[in-house]
Amino acid sequence: MSSAPLALTRSQLEKICETFPTPFHIYDEKRIRENARAMKDAFSWIPGFKNYFAVKACPNPVILQILREEGFGADCSSLPELIMAEKAGITGENIMFTSNDTPAEEFVEAARLGAVLNLDDITHMETMEKSVGIPELVCFRYNPGEARTGNAIIGHPSEAKYGVTSEQILDAYSLMKEKGVKRFGLHTMVASNELNGDYFIETARMLFTLAADINKKTGVRIEFINMGGGIGIPYKPGDKAVNLSHISDGMKELYEQILIPSGLDPMRIVFECGRMVTGPYGYLVSRVRHIAEKYKTYAGLDASMANLMRPALYGAYHHISVPGKENYPSEKIYDVTGSLCENNDKFAVDRFLPELDPGDLVVIHDTGAHGYAMGFNYNGKLRSSELLLQENGKVRLIRRAERVEDYFATLSFDEETVDL
Repeated sequence: MSSAPLALTRSQLEKICETFPTPFHIYDEKRIRENARAMKDAFSWIPGFKNYFAVKACPNPVILQILREEGFGADCSSLPELIMAEKAGITGENIMFTSNDTPAEEFVEAARLGAVLNLDDITHMETMEKSVGIPELVCFRYNPGEARTGNAIIGHPSEAKYGVTSEQILDAYSLMKEKGVKRFGLHTMVASNELNGDYFIETARMLFTLAADINKKTGVRIEFINMGGGIGIPYKPGDKAVNLSHISDGMKELYEQILIPSGLDPMRIVFECGRMVTGPYGYLVSRVRHIAEKYKTYAGLDASMANLMRPALYGAYHHISVPGKENYPSEKIYDVTGSLCENNDKFAVDRFLPELDPGDLVVIHDTGAHGYAMGFNYNGKLRSSELLLQENGKVRLIRRAERVEDYFATLSFDEETVDL
């Protein structure tokens, strides 16, 4: 099985549940750190290599602090994400701020923190200038349009709302240079959860060539190239993890072929991966409430798509294991469901599993990215807690579960009105 097993036994999980009832997300600190180090090692030939962890993937300051300790930065796309990065000790150019339809107040906060401003659209230049002036360093997000194909999750670049087009990109750099910007970056994001390593090598070819073209036609020297994220993880049986060494070797060859002859060496190259860093080492732990026999057999859990919406949103596959029944034959077919009043509230459809009983613990794998983060409160569902399996073997609460009073906290019971 491609999915990483949870390094906890059933008895250990039951002990955790005595203090922190299901459902909860739990993250494995040791393996997250090891994974972060492996990524740095794979790209160690790159001067100043850094991965700006995509905060949206797992927005918890404890996780961000762990990754900061491993030399990672933060990729932020909103005001709360900027604040969270700061709380985790990540500031300055260790923050890449790439937002969309950006309001002025977010530029102000990003500038206060000294973050790299990565502009998603040419119209953002005016908003940025009016709100924070002309910074020393500016980056642009490039959208290659029909020149590249996307994938099922992120869609085709030509249909994406993100990025500066091929027709706009040279003028964007020229204008910023005229206005006094001294340092420049180049960024793209054209895939999500991609398992083909050659895709990222071709993205490097595109960006290296574009950086050389920008330099030749505008005189702007790109200081760093942000390859974006999108490196996938093996959710399904038979999927293979992306070979980072293969990507690195391909990028190094292109670096020597394109950037060095263009006079752009040394060039910093960075990524903004989130999913591949924490995704395989997060787990949603739930408990079977009911086994229902209708036209199909349903295993109803105490978790719902409010805790993990990827299967309902994308039809995404997540491996499911049953602690204590690892050696039982997987001969029963279940739809594994939640309690939300939505028929697509299913974690798995027609999944072969060991025979389940009410009270059984169930572990849903690979939820360390875009798991808790995509939660919501529809149907009045309360979001679960987040736990950390620490390197010392202790389990730490890093976000408490929501309570009923949290759900009602934003409701105004005063007669606050506007006179028309």
